[in-house]
Amino acid sequence: MIDTHAHLGDDAAEVIDRAGAAGVSRVVAVATTLAGARDALAFADAHEGVYACLGIHPHEAGGAEARHVPEIRALLDHPKAVAVGETGLDYFRDYAPPEAQQELFEALLAVARDTGKPVVIHTRAADDDTLARLVDHTGPVILHCFSSPALLDPALEHGWYVSFAGNVTYRNAYELRAAARRVPSERILAETDSPYLAPQAVRGRRNEPAFVMHTLAALAEARAVSPAELAEQIDANATAVFGAV
Repeated sequence: MIDTHAHLGDDAAEVIDRAGAAGVSRVVAVATTLAGARDALAFADAHEGVYACLGIHPHEAGGAEARHVPEIRALLDHPKAVAVGETGLDYFRDYAPPEAQQELFEALLAVARDTGKPVVIHTRAADDDTLARLVDHTGPVILHCFSSPALLDPALEHGWYVSFAGNVTYRNAYELRAAARRVPSERILAETDSPYLAPQAVRGRRNEPAFVMHTLAALAEARAVSPAELAEQIDANATAVFGAV
């Protein structure tokens, strides 16, 4: 099994060991700043089965971090850098002006096109503006931590990947499980978005890659397939979209 989106902390080595013991053999470590990108690549270099997704979070768009797009672009040449992101728009927290977020988003979309790597999308309370920028994007798109049912039809139409996190396991997440049933087999992914959004079975604890198995179980139940079958499909999808993984 693979966790396609995890934010690792200071105890990353121990977290990866626990993931392996739980049956999670591959993890994509996601960086949201330049310093985080360098750390993610160094960790991926030192650990088999760990890869890196490099970007600048929309929360950072209003400050100096947004000027580091060229450095992120250079780091993406690393063989263990498999995707651009997470990037996108977040109007819910309002940590950066919408105009600055849009400018950063467009810059990182251009980086994804230039490098030929998939782009991992964060969107919250910004579906219309996110969609307006994605419909003309020519490379692979991953809707990370899918939580926007309004984006499901465009995702299906354009062949984007849809990645589900621990919130799909929550008791009242009926819309997310309904969305999970509609995603084609070759476009579904699973993630933790750790350390956030621990699945229902471990809710209240800090999330980590090992817990993606709970999300896998909920997705398999929603889709009426076995967890083993779905894990194999998700692994294949991750290999298809990330390439080097």
